Amino acid sequence: MIDKNALKGRQNRLVAELQRLKCGMAVLLRPESIQWLTGAYVGPLFQPVAAIDDQGTVTLVLPSRKAELPVLADNVRTYEEKRLSTMRDASDQRHEAILVLLDSFGSAPSRAGCEFSLAPQSLYGALHGDWIDFDSVMFRLRRKKDADELAMMATANRANEAMYARAREIIEPGLNELDLYSEMHRVAVRTLGEPLTYFGQDFRCNARGGAPRDRAAEAGELWVLDLGVGYRGYYTDNARTIAVSEPTDAQRSAWEQLAAVFPMVEGKVRPGVKCREVFDESAAMLAVAAPWVFNHHLGHGVGLAPHEGPHLNPNWDDTFEVGDYFTAEPGLYHDDLRHGLRLEQNYVVTETGVDLLTDWPLGLQDGLA
Repeated sequence: MIDKNALKGRQNRLVAELQRLKCGMAVLLRPESIQWLTGAYVGPLFQPVAAIDDQGTVTLVLPSRKAELPVLADNVRTYEEKRLSTMRDASDQRHEAILVLLDSFGSAPSRAGCEFSLAPQSLYGALHGDWIDFDSVMFRLRRKKDADELAMMATANRANEAMYARAREIIEPGLNELDLYSEMHRVAVRTLGEPLTYFGQDFRCNARGGAPRDRAAEAGELWVLDLGVGYRGYYTDNARTIAVSEPTDAQRSAWEQLAAVFPMVEGKVRPGVKCREVFDESAAMLAVAAPWVFNHHLGHGVGLAPHEGPHLNPNWDDTFEVGDYFTAEPGLYHDDLRHGLRLEQNYVVTETGVDLLTDWPLGLQDGLA
């Protein structure tokens, strides 16, 4: 199922950009951008391409086995993604899909946009004239999450909620990281009722993060679970920290300092606020926890990629906008904390502030605030 009204709204926003830039057409090569524009999720093995002109006409080229996908496009064509059941490599698929796309054009505009990060020479050679880099344009447009996107991400987040609930039931001294990882994957798949399109991120105990190891948890350690799933191309990303046994006074204190960041975020973020200001305030709040350290970003956008805008990071100069879906993930790390904590909530920016999207238990153990 696709939401044609939401897709049409996104197509209209892209047309407005084309007209503003006096650009006759945009060629999209990133599968996530094509899904955003047309609703076509083809999976990681295939290389669709699409184009939209400044009047809103959309041409979509899909792998032949995906020809019946529900999409919103004026012209749908296909390319051969396999030969006698042998998969063609990604560059070969993209090259043929572009040839099919070019064959559909009557004439090319003198000024066109393209996602240059994936553009092959065959496209440059076929369309002469002035090219505009559209990667940054698409990243900016994708920040605003429409209702159909929020619904997909809410569905994906149901898997995250179930994973944390199960983790609280089984975490104890002696549990192997690989066994927890396997159980988390099982819970996510059963909750969503279909294979995941992504599974990550951090599953290590007594560590800041990383892939699971063949290692058993020990009493006194903290287990940082920073979990994400992919549901039909959309990502989730949120975190909880769970104590393997009764938390120490230091671990409880660190948790309280992290938890205090979220009311600040919820009170401060609204359209027009600089992301750097929120990062700086959170860093100041956590600086008093020394020697425990907070030494990473405060958060980032999520959507058709695990990291999108806005960036709650002093290396970017982003400003919050209506429709931003973002994480806030303060952390404190030190050997004293074995080895630290990270808590991560998800929010969407509204006209007047933010809505919390991950209202699940944050405590180090069940029954703890």
